[in-house]
Amino acid sequence: MRSLGEILRESYGVSEAAIDAALVVQQEKGGRIGEILVQQRKINEHDLLGARSLQCGLEIVHSLPTDIDPFFVQHVSIGFLKKFKMIPVATPRESYIALAEPMYFQQADDLQRRLHWDGIRVMLAPQNEIFVAINAAYDMTRQDVADQVMQDVGEEDPESILSEIEETADLLDDTSDAPVIKLVNLVLSQAVRDNASDIHIESYKDRVKIRKRVDGILYDMYSPPRHVQGKLVSRVKIMAKMDIAEKRLPQDGRIEIRIADRNIDIRVSTLPTSFGERVVMRLLDKSSSLVRLEDLGLSREDLQHFMRIIKAPHGIILVTGPTGSGKTTTLYSALGVLNSPDINIITIEDPIEYQMNGISQMQVNPKIGLNFANGLRTIVRQDPDVILVGEIRDMETAEIAIQSALTGHLVFSTLHTNDAASAITRLIDMGVEPFLVSSSVNAIMAQRLVRKICPHCRESYVPSMEYLKQVGISPVKFADRNLFRGVGCPDCLHTGYKGRIGIFELMTLTPAMKSLILTTSDAGQIKKQALSSLATGMITLRQDGLRKVLAGLTTLEEVFRVT
Repeated sequence: MRSLGEILRESYGVSEAAIDAALVVQQEKGGRIGEILVQQRKINEHDLLGARSLQCGLEIVHSLPTDIDPFFVQHVSIGFLKKFKMIPVATPRESYIALAEPMYFQQADDLQRRLHWDGIRVMLAPQNEIFVAINAAYDMTRQDVADQVMQDVGEEDPESILSEIEETADLLDDTSDAPVIKLVNLVLSQAVRDNASDIHIESYKDRVKIRKRVDGILYDMYSPPRHVQGKLVSRVKIMAKMDIAEKRLPQDGRIEIRIADRNIDIRVSTLPTSFGERVVMRLLDKSSSLVRLEDLGLSREDLQHFMRIIKAPHGIILVTGPTGSGKTTTLYSALGVLNSPDINIITIEDPIEYQMNGISQMQVNPKIGLNFANGLRTIVRQDPDVILVGEIRDMETAEIAIQSALTGHLVFSTLHTNDAASAITRLIDMGVEPFLVSSSVNAIMAQRLVRKICPHCRESYVPSMEYLKQVGISPVKFADRNLFRGVGCPDCLHTGYKGRIGIFELMTLTPAMKSLILTTSDAGQIKKQALSSLATGMITLRQDGLRKVLAGLTTLEEVFRVT
């Protein structure tokens, strides 16, 4: 059998150098050569599937049917299918086993025997198609499981004590009979499946509410009986290695779980309220790959402008926005562009959200006195070229960051402000001298995340003149323009939206603006100057959002929700 590298070189034009580089990564960190080349963007998923087809002689099916009979869910665990990236496809028209990795041919044979499907054909299919089909099949039976768990939780003795049970390696393999443990596992697995960023467990007078945040919006999940609240919170605390006896003070903890092939890092925060403790869990998917700068949603002009800015030899570049607006993702994408063997990049973060090769990353630890300011002082002595400070929270951190920028370092950081101009006001309000701000800050980018219209249920429509006037948009701008919206389908959980994209406001500090900062810290005047400057060509968050509405990427409602 020919090697995959040989096929990719001969049939898909992958260079010898690219294959050698991928082999080096494979030797250092393991993994499959094909996936490494996809991650390095030398080939795409379609090419990899074609090469595997040539290698093993299997036929390719590029999209799986939506009417797959889920008969197999009673016989095969979801963990098995996801681990070995395969699914039995049975429809009134055809039957076969869809497989993403030919190396799992032995497991496909085991699946055939388990289902009494001896002799059934095996076909190659894209991994994402297989995972979507697996989730859809198990979703059909998941609601019955959820209803049963909720019933068990309701019937459980309110006085029973939750015992500590060791975590299993994979949450999907946890077969514990304790209803509360089942409920927590169900909540976590559903949240991960739906790509939720947060889970809330909220306590009220007569009930408990469990909610998940997907694409920035909170959705109800379950509402178990009030008496379950204590045991539910205790279970989460046990998993996070927190003190279950302390219920009067806020606590922070951390959980690491694996669900099928995804490693999830969960930050847990508890808060005492009048009706018991409230828990919020922030989910970070450690197996997700970094987003390229080109894929964030920057316009072509802003992207070119930002690329020039981040390659400056020194100065501060700030990214601003509220919590969960994608600031850290933008900074990581910028570091990904700069990351090379001849540059020393060091970060101090809270928490470290992505592990990046070739970059030294330091975690803030307030318990031992390691805060942003102390960590930054140490970093400066480590001969860095580029420094990333997770967040400027106080004057001490701001001053050290500015001194670092003035002494020849390029510094990236974030601030919590509403727009780009307000970041100047915020720094001066912290106590930083205006002349230090004007001489060190190169650029400020404000950003928000808007939900993208679901591509599967997208439809065009013409907005009414009354609505446009109501939201303050000139109807002339949208005259005879078809806009788009999502109708709602199972693929987007009937919301009409799937995924998110950034909207941006990039403000470069020109000499005129630096002079203005020396005389005023008024964000309104600074913004007015930035908008009038022909050199920067700045557009506001809302204007960038409206561009994306006209491009059919999002809706007017989304833009007005976040700007």
